[in-house]
Amino acid sequence: MTMLQALRQLSTEQQIGLLFVLVFGGLLLVSVAALLVSLQNHPPEWIERYRLFKRDLRAVWVGAVTFWLAWVSGPVGATLLFGAFSFLALREFITLTHTRRSDHRSLILAFFVVLPLQYLLVGNRHFDLFTVFIPVYVFLAIPVISALAGDPERFLERNAKIQWGITVCVYGLSHAPALLLLNFPSAPGRGAFLVFFLVIVTAVAQIVQEAFSRWLRHRPVARAISRSFSVRAWALGALSGAAAGGLLFWITPFKPAQALAMGLLAGGAGTLGEFVMKALKKDAGVAYWGNRAAVTGAVGLLDRVAPLAFAAPVFFHSVRWYFKL
Repeated sequence: MTMLQALRQLSTEQQIGLLFVLVFGGLLLVSVAALLVSLQNHPPEWIERYRLFKRDLRAVWVGAVTFWLAWVSGPVGATLLFGAFSFLALREFITLTHTRRSDHRSLILAFFVVLPLQYLLVGNRHFDLFTVFIPVYVFLAIPVISALAGDPERFLERNAKIQWGITVCVYGLSHAPALLLLNFPSAPGRGAFLVFFLVIVTAVAQIVQEAFSRWLRHRPVARAISRSFSVRAWALGALSGAAAGGLLFWITPFKPAQALAMGLLAGGAGTLGEFVMKALKKDAGVAYWGNRAAVTGAVGLLDRVAPLAFAAPVFFHSVRWYFKL
């Protein structure tokens, strides 16, 4: 019996347990090695690279812990968990954008009506409605509520920012727990593995893209937004995500070629999402979401989940369309 056949014959709980051992064990070894290396004397430029590496490593830890919590808590708990992430991420986004008192009604609608309704639709598997609820109904409702407040100053800009925050922080992230509820007739109970697949692929793609952005000769495609983001680095990041997806095909309902393609889509979308968020941070005048200088009280969660917020809808709809679920 080959190793792959042995892995396939393990129960779902045993496979997830093995993944936890491999992922958290690997992360622990990398973290300890990084700590030991940091205790040595290094030039200033190395210290800056190490700081960025620690940031990326923390992002992977957050992703791994998120998957663990999602699996332990089950579909209902995972939906509530990502709902809380959406609330905190949207709070960070709105805190660093320009709003007026007349926007309070729209913001109340976003936080206390749209967000819980979106996750309620996810939890009840109303996939057709949850995929259009925000892009159609909420997109039209927000400017109506704002117009009723009677404040036309910077009306389009204010509403566009609120709509964009809802789309990224609520609509995008809500697709992650929706993966748990997808039912593959040929492979029941594999939803948790799809979340793990998505988290790992996006994390690998982001880390590789960031690493090659710093090591390759810079040819930035948008210097005013990022002096390091280049097409070559993005392509290498996306390909690394595809490779990671191919290696994980045995935990998914995918065949190897399908896993490669899905990994390429998710990894490429996630790194592009990170690039877009850099543009938004430039516009807001901060180095990262939750910048202390802005005195927002935010924690920088949006920096961690931005790639996932962009990759999750692309991955979810690609899987659902391809497998006709």
